[in-house]
Amino acid sequence: MSEKENTLATKYDPKEVEDKWYKYWESHDLFKSVPDEREPYCIVIPPPNVTGVLHMGHMLNNTIQDILIRRARMEGKNALWVPGTDHASIATEAKVVKRLAEQGIRKRDLTRDEFLKHAWDWTHEHGGIILQQLRKLGASCDWSRTAFTMDETRSKSVLKVFVDLYDKGYIYRGLRMVNWDPKAQTALSNEEVIYREEKSHLYHLKYYVDGLQTLENEEQLRAEGNIIHKDEKGYYAVVATTRPETIMGDTAMCVNPKDPKNQWLKGRKVIVPLVGRVINVIEDRYVEIEFGTGCLKVTPAHDPNDYVLGKTHNLETIDIFNADATISEQSPLYVGMDRMECRKVIVEDLKNAGLVEKIEDYDNKVGYSERN
Repeated sequence: MSEKENTLATKYDPKEVEDKWYKYWESHDLFKSVPDEREPYCIVIPPPNVTGVLHMGHMLNNTIQDILIRRARMEGKNALWVPGTDHASIATEAKVVKRLAEQGIRKRDLTRDEFLKHAWDWTHEHGGIILQQLRKLGASCDWSRTAFTMDETRSKSVLKVFVDLYDKGYIYRGLRMVNWDPKAQTALSNEEVIYREEKSHLYHLKYYVDGLQTLENEEQLRAEGNIIHKDEKGYYAVVATTRPETIMGDTAMCVNPKDPKNQWLKGRKVIVPLVGRVINVIEDRYVEIEFGTGCLKVTPAHDPNDYVLGKTHNLETIDIFNADATISEQSPLYVGMDRMECRKVIVEDLKNAGLVEKIEDYDNKVGYSERN
């Protein structure tokens, strides 16, 4: 052997070492596991999403798993590290729709099968990148067992387990409040909703008290701290809202039972502006006395807190929005109109009907879908 061949390099060159040995390990099935008499030791990799590439969190997590698996092999255990990737359907769809748009293709112009083909193309392209990155890390996975969360085997397993759990009564379907993305047509977790501070408006609307022509002891009630509104049409309560388009779904008005300025409304009924629906005034300590007028419109179908109030007080739930955020047929007005267009129109209609007390500028936290 020459002196040159016997000299170690002064610097570590991963290209000279890592690719060579990884190919050797893989070609000799050194990571493959077949059940035998040895003690089993198995790790299922938390599958990374096919929407992107590995990040530092994956690197750290996978390094720990690899150490544990290799240690188990050295201890003589039958060690198996199962690799795989996750579908991340919502994120994948958003990525695919964006790429199609860059090609001048709209999702709505494609059939389901045509769109799925594009989604699978994306999955194969990016899923392959992730698996190759794991190899670059030196991950000692049994690649013959590579899985994808939407491949046929996994899909059948999920269906089987869900049906089994349903038959046993462990899971059930029910009406729930969710974060809904009307563009992607999907529910979102709380973590997938991004809130932004925006300049908005607070609309103060008149809810006339039903059947109240004369208020007994009015002077005494005012002296006790009640704030009583009245005009030529009658007595009314003022409700402040940032979303006037949702009044079509109002099924109650709520006041805090300890609120001195709204004691006069207890036990009464009010009329929803424009809609004409008569609703009860309910009492709940959830309402903040100091916020706005202290009168809260309750729309159980379109606000998480209102949904809880609706369950507590057994209120009717009227869902006035379709999945695409247009006004549904459950609404008595503006059916088929987009919610943002409806907001403009209903504000003008409320003004023309003399049902707007005032409009204030308001800094509002607005939720946006992380996916769109």
